[in-house]
Amino acid sequence: MKQGSDSPVDLNTLQFFVTGSHSCSYLPDREAVTLFADPSATMNNTLYSQLSAVGFRRSGAHLYRPHCPRCRACVPVRIPVDRFQPNRSQSRTWRKNQDVDITSRPVEFTEEHFDLYRKYIRSRHPGGGMDQDEPEHYLTFIASPWSQTVLYEFRVDEQLLAVAVTDRLADGLSAVYTYFDTDEADRSPGVFAVLAQIDLARELNLRWLYLGYWIEESPKMAYKNSFQPIEMFDGRDWSFMEKG
Repeated sequence: MKQGSDSPVDLNTLQFFVTGSHSCSYLPDREAVTLFADPSATMNNTLYSQLSAVGFRRSGAHLYRPHCPRCRACVPVRIPVDRFQPNRSQSRTWRKNQDVDITSRPVEFTEEHFDLYRKYIRSRHPGGGMDQDEPEHYLTFIASPWSQTVLYEFRVDEQLLAVAVTDRLADGLSAVYTYFDTDEADRSPGVFAVLAQIDLARELNLRWLYLGYWIEESPKMAYKNSFQPIEMFDGRDWSFMEKG
């Protein structure tokens, strides 16, 4: 996608394309279809924000949304940061990580980040198509030429604990991807990264933290419903989702 001026776009004028049927990344017994915003369209952060508000996500420079004809398992969710209240487990995780230093960095390749990313992928998503060893694949996945992306580093005594790839939208932050040291699982670094991004959104006076897709049947995604209150998008409107 090309980078354009930061002005609103009538979504009715934007073209979309669908893929053929392919294996679902989250529910292996199902086939998936993905809807993409026109990859040749001129993109800016305002249009990205508009599409995020109707359930789209960013992967590299591409914006997509599940478009499966016989499945609605992928539900876009976002946290209204001013209303969020941590539960007991999340409060414990927050307290446990008070020795963590969080700093922001521009999107650029570093061996330290890439080594942590490879370790995380090989531990959590082996054979899932993401376990690529080339730096180019990594950068293509996390970066885009037009998004306002920041890499938040989480460190304990100089040791890199986690990296959160975070996009700033017009009305919120989008938690694009987080990877962490799986040897530090007792710290619940993934949960802590979400809590930290909620806190950052509040500091920036933004309304939402977009968390991508909640999939009730996928253990890797079901945790998102523990952040309450949380809103879900049904294809037309956002509404509060009850904790399951």
